[in-house]
Amino acid sequence: MARDYYEILGVARDADDATLKSAFRKKAMEHHPDRNQGDDQAETRFKEVNEAYSVLSDGNKRAAYDRFGHAGVNGQGGGGGFGGGPQGFGNVEDIFSEMFGDMFGGGGRRQNNGPQRGADVRYDYEITLEQAYQGADVELNVPTTLTCEVCNGSGAKAGTKPVTCTTCGGHGRVRTSNGFFQVERGCPTCNGSGQMIKEPCTNCHGHGQVRANRKLNVRIPAGVDDGARIRLSGEGQAGAKGGPKGDLYIFLSVGEHDIFERDGADLHCMIPVPMTTAVLGGEVEVPCLMGGENCDGTCKLGVQIPEGAQTGHKVKIKGKGMPVLNSKHKGDLIVELFVETPKGLSARQKELMQEFAEIAEAQSYAQSQGFMHKAKRFWDDITGTA
Repeated sequence: MARDYYEILGVARDADDATLKSAFRKKAMEHHPDRNQGDDQAETRFKEVNEAYSVLSDGNKRAAYDRFGHAGVNGQGGGGGFGGGPQGFGNVEDIFSEMFGDMFGGGGRRQNNGPQRGADVRYDYEITLEQAYQGADVELNVPTTLTCEVCNGSGAKAGTKPVTCTTCGGHGRVRTSNGFFQVERGCPTCNGSGQMIKEPCTNCHGHGQVRANRKLNVRIPAGVDDGARIRLSGEGQAGAKGGPKGDLYIFLSVGEHDIFERDGADLHCMIPVPMTTAVLGGEVEVPCLMGGENCDGTCKLGVQIPEGAQTGHKVKIKGKGMPVLNSKHKGDLIVELFVETPKGLSARQKELMQEFAEIAEAQSYAQSQGFMHKAKRFWDDITGTA
């Protein structure tokens, strides 16, 4: 389960923007890989901090997260670390420029008014074991962001366009004097973009993008297992200012099955066998997964039961397991027997069973005989009987 974003930053759920930013700076410095050489988990922790701040620092994303948790921001900078969100930090230059550039007039983060690639999107999808066996064509309804068609992504009302910010003169940064020091910060008017939108688009409210659900037809290959990932290039979030779209990553999970248990490419199932069949031998039908146009996904196989079969006896059927992904090979079907004792016998049936019990020889019950020999030795050891 994904960690709580407030827990990652170490802040309360009602933390204000200043508290969030301060916590982010501290955590980012603490976990940056360049400061944790040899720690393989540092990069993962750093990405978690980046992901948490990119969501909580955005009012809309934070509101969705507070209401719906990770599901509310899936593909918006959260959900697995694909895409860092517009306010996240991507590298060490961004972090240290933002943290120390203000004090020493180093210029801070450079504005980027050019096209920006859209964020990648993660989408979790569960399939059945039958779909994993045969492969399947599925239709997904994926939440994402699209370029606003009304303003073509500019964020400005039709017939208008963004203008140069009057506060920073288009630089995206403003500089003020504080005694001996000159402090340079991101422009509060344009948020560092260098441009202002005087008349926002009524469709996207000045964002240049809109939230929407996209229907996609996706082919699930035969043989996939839990954790398999399918990448669809260019099916992620829309890019800003004409930038390319991100990618869509579909993470698959395979649901539990009523009959089969999967172990890699092998399938296991336990079947009850009547006591008479286990004693005399015979054939029982077992289900198996099979493909083909004339098969509904579950078919039957005849399995020979040897005389005197015991509970736990296993029969391996070669090549009737799961397909191996991107291969012509298949695993095996392993059938484990469970000998079923009859209930609700009639008087005549009980009479016949009693007759059998009276004429049955001890050697017919090899396991009972072996157990009794062990039990006798145990009792002899306790009582000291030679």
